[in-house]
Amino acid sequence: MRHGNKIKKFGRVKNQRTALMRSLARSLVLEEGIVTTTAKAKALRPFVERLITASKRGTITSRRIVGSRLGSAPDVVKKLHETLALRYEKRSGGYMRIVRLGRVGKRVGDMSRIELIK
Repeated sequence: MRHGNKIKKFGRVKNQRTALMRSLARSLVLEEGIVTTTAKAKALRPFVERLITASKRGTITSRRIVGSRLGSAPDVVKKLHETLALRYEKRSGGYMRIVRLGRVGKRVGDMSRIELIK
């Protein structure tokens, strides 16, 4: 039984899962929208929303925390703190939307676009 197991594993071990989330988060922040599977998009949303909320504090500590979560990607940390934190300073959450795309290529019905709200 799965009682209390909320984390999706995606058939990967922990370090591969961490690398997947970091990579998806970096792409999402830099491009402000990516196409991925619905399950990955649903797992990515809280990960990135926590990073945006942390970057809204604007402290050195928040930069270090965000950098460690993303695997020290300085361009992404800079964009989070200087662009996105200012964009969402009056918003208390819900920075992203997930739009289901349905069939994309050979994949049927499980692709979604996750994007930052303007």
